Amino acid sequence: MATSPGPTPDRHSPDPRRGDGHRSRHGPLVAILSGAGISTDSGIPDYRGPQGLWRKDPDAEKLVTYDYYMTDPDIRRRSWLMRRDSPAWKARPNAAHEAVARFEQSGRPVRVITQNVDGLHQLAGLPDRKVLELHGSSRTVVCTQCGASSPMEEALRRVEAGEDDPECAECSGILKSATVMFGQALDPEVLGQAVGVAKACDVFLAVGTSLQVQPAASLAEIAVEHGARLVIVNAEPTPYDGMADEVVREPIGEALPRLLEELGPA
Repeated sequence: MATSPGPTPDRHSPDPRRGDGHRSRHGPLVAILSGAGISTDSGIPDYRGPQGLWRKDPDAEKLVTYDYYMTDPDIRRRSWLMRRDSPAWKARPNAAHEAVARFEQSGRPVRVITQNVDGLHQLAGLPDRKVLELHGSSRTVVCTQCGASSPMEEALRRVEAGEDDPECAECSGILKSATVMFGQALDPEVLGQAVGVAKACDVFLAVGTSLQVQPAASLAEIAVEHGARLVIVNAEPTPYDGMADEVVREPIGEALPRLLEELGPA
């Protein structure tokens, strides 16, 4: 079987701490935590899987580590080349992204908490306000000195024109993608909203994530502690499989559309 049930939690009456705000006339709230695995069918490789980038080239992790990036010009130059050549620019939403967008368009209350920085959920049609990007966005550039932001496309045009480490046009500071690098903390406001969604949802789907990176992974446990049904869709085992109501090993592009269809429209 492609699915396996986890232990059946003791379902109590609604926790008064949760209130009934998560229940709308359209149905209970569904939360989706998406990781790199949801985008592999779009041609974007994951990081920690059997064919993941970090396993193939452990040194590549330095390119997205804040201290290395800020202190080593060569790391920055290589990082800009990595951004320029990223498959994300040609990637299109796949069946899983499209299924989530259709689910939202059906009227069901849904929030996506994503560890991805590719923007494919929004390209599939999910409104920005319903996507919490825990690790930021690769489609924006930010200055590490003055905080000015601009589209990534502008910076990459400068790289193509010969600037191997483009500076901030406002203050000449170091530019980086508006993503959370290793060594940086998550945006506390975004994380706080994600925790709120985990506490309020009735169903929590962890899709294409190894559930090894904290604090994102702990959202699954928070959801379970507040009474949500946990479903994990991932090719490899995760540390949270034991507390899941269902573990699915099928390809995400097949499994997620089916699971969302089973949950039904508003």
